[in-house]
Amino acid sequence: MTTLNQIIKTLKEEYPTLRVGDEQQGYTQLSSAEYDAQIAEWAQTRLDKQAKKAEAEAKAQAKAAAEAKLAELGLTVEDLQALGL
Repeated sequence: MTTLNQIIKTLKEEYPTLRVGDEQQGYTQLSSAEYDAQIAEWAQTRLDKQAKKAEAEAKAQAKAAAEAKLAELGLTVEDLQALGL
């Protein structure tokens, strides 16, 4: 999994500067502190998404492993539910 600092580095390479505003009002360059804060927020969001994806994959693998063990024993999930487990 990618670290927060690696994501920040990648984002800074992808977005060397950031501006706010619109065509009518004009654009303003973010200050260094605002830029760093925005990049850190984006990086944390990406890291959170990666963690959720990894967690979901781990749960799916654990479920598949459990079902495989039950199959080795000749049981199904329905059998366990019928037994109240």
